[in-house]
Amino acid sequence: MSDPMKVEVKDIDKLLEMDGYLKPFEREIRRRHGVLKDWIAKIDQCEGGLEEFSQGYKYYGLHFQPDNSVIAREWAPGARDVYLTGDFNNWHWESHPYKKLPFGKWELHLPANPDGSAPIKHLSEIKVIVRNQHGQLLDRLSPWAKYVVQPPKSANQGVNYKQYVWQPPEEERYQRQNARPPKPKSLRIYECHVGIASQEPRVGSYDEFADRIVPRIKRQGYNCIQVMAIMEHAYYASFGYQVTSFYAASSRYGNPEQLKRMIDVAHAQGLYVLLDVVHSHASKNVQDGLNQFDGTNSCFFHDGARGEHALWDSRLFNYTEHEVLRFLLSNLRWWHDEYNFDGYRFDGVTSMLYHSRGIGEGFSGDYNEYFGLNVDTDALNYLGLANYMLHKLDPEVITIAEDVSGMPTLCRPVSEGGIGFDYRLGMAIPDKWIELLKEQTDDQWDIGNIVHTLTNRRWMENTVAYAESHDQALVGDKTIAFWLMDKEMYTHMSTISEPSIIIDRGLALHKMIRLITHALGGEAYLNFMGNEFGHPEWLDFPRVGNNDSYHYARRQWNLVDDNLLKYKYLNEFDRAMNELEERYGWLHSGPAYVSWKHQSDKTIHFERAGLVFVFNFHPTKSFSDYRVGTNWAGTYQAVLSSDDPLFGGHNRIDMNCKHQSDPWGHAGRSNFIQVYTPCRTAVVYARISD
Repeated sequence: MSDPMKVEVKDIDKLLEMDGYLKPFEREIRRRHGVLKDWIAKIDQCEGGLEEFSQGYKYYGLHFQPDNSVIAREWAPGARDVYLTGDFNNWHWESHPYKKLPFGKWELHLPANPDGSAPIKHLSEIKVIVRNQHGQLLDRLSPWAKYVVQPPKSANQGVNYKQYVWQPPEEERYQRQNARPPKPKSLRIYECHVGIASQEPRVGSYDEFADRIVPRIKRQGYNCIQVMAIMEHAYYASFGYQVTSFYAASSRYGNPEQLKRMIDVAHAQGLYVLLDVVHSHASKNVQDGLNQFDGTNSCFFHDGARGEHALWDSRLFNYTEHEVLRFLLSNLRWWHDEYNFDGYRFDGVTSMLYHSRGIGEGFSGDYNEYFGLNVDTDALNYLGLANYMLHKLDPEVITIAEDVSGMPTLCRPVSEGGIGFDYRLGMAIPDKWIELLKEQTDDQWDIGNIVHTLTNRRWMENTVAYAESHDQALVGDKTIAFWLMDKEMYTHMSTISEPSIIIDRGLALHKMIRLITHALGGEAYLNFMGNEFGHPEWLDFPRVGNNDSYHYARRQWNLVDDNLLKYKYLNEFDRAMNELEERYGWLHSGPAYVSWKHQSDKTIHFERAGLVFVFNFHPTKSFSDYRVGTNWAGTYQAVLSSDDPLFGGHNRIDMNCKHQSDPWGHAGRSNFIQVYTPCRTAVVYARISD
């Protein structure tokens, strides 16, 4: 029987037609995909195909059998002996040894109790005990643990996480109520974190997020949530980027069944749900992490310097190891199959591919940077395998690469010779906005450079545009709202306070920056939770440096809900912007055509999805009868104005005014309309008749 996941890499002529600069690297592109095919052939021969290989969670870990016996399996190639201990055997470390199998595998059979019950109960605590080659006994958590919990401080049991068996009775398991919604044509992503979603200074829960936050996201017009910090991480302040248990949903927010409910509730609201997955590195924790699981410095990771990420103080996976690939690919299957996630944002792709480069080190765009010894081809091969498997498993899955390098072919299908991601993050865009806000006044902004940054992306490789993400919200940095308004936000955000020039400017530019990023910057759009309404304070997790305070590890929803505060204006504009995109679909309609970028006037005009966008970034100059080119003849009317009073504007745009096109042409377009464009205002026009 043929494997439905058998890889077929077609000729790469299409890639070369799309980008002729790839021609000198054709041999390496083919070689890379030859390696991918070799791995598939090896998996076909040894494992019965990728379909079987990627379900390692059904083999490893703890498994309850129909007769209530239990089978436990681990991969620990460097161990001399392996044991299972816990509540079930009164913590006798060596009373239940595993049997050694070939290829570093270990297996233990526990028969059912005489009364027919399982020998290990739901919520029993267990540990894997490893005897290393020096004879030392080491206690570990299983890499396949599904539920791990940190002891409460009051228990005085330290801070290391403990593994508890998750095997609830059938009546306590969440039963999915809703089918997954259709895959969005235009992806509007709400990046979020369950723990900080609470308004109170504490850790939020899955249930609270489902009941309180999901409705907010739906109202704002987003159709996808990207959930951070779900894979268990011992250090809360790592933002989920130092994973300790890859198969365990973080117990800080609740139990696995509650996470399943949260995803189901999101699906009921028509939201796709993406998981922030960290396969680029792992926590160095030993007793509650993967590090030194089998008593050696290798196992899941490279030994020596190649296995250490000095800047992140973490371990780097050995992507050439058969069982490591099984572990990581199965991990992706696990979150999809068990929890019904619809896709993944792969964190740290740039770091995976270019270990020799420092964080923040730029790329010149020279194609030699993307080929040869500059790239970790083992990591590249893993990403190709992961994307191929996921898209074969589920054609509706979405994968996004956190990549700043601009690597060619990263977002082209594996069948064309690409790496297979659906989107990459437009990471240069938020950097540009912060640079402008930090270093220049807006009358100094280079209009051409703004347009270049927003449009400089690879042809036919989709980009997620965003003005800011969680990175800018973290303590030590500033959000766009804070760069614009700073301390004035604490004194002049009331609708009944005296007017403030700083707040007025901040509200105006906040809306303009978001709209031009949304409409011009990519094929998808992302916003981080709270930034849509200009959340006034940074994000800082409890840590020693702030006396373990949760004051900044939360979102102040009360501010946007207060009708007397101006945060509501930014929130309403964000909603209107998303609703307009839903109506016209510019994100999936192809790139915009920029017809006008005028440096001294500080104006930008472009067309996309049948709409005409007019931006005037000038701080003081407004223009009457300003010509705006368009290729579509007809009558136009404003459908969105950042100057609308609903959004805190000054009502300088007559939304009922009709603008008849003139056939004489302007700015390289066959027609033009004449409009009033006030300073610091963005207006979107739609053709209402021919």
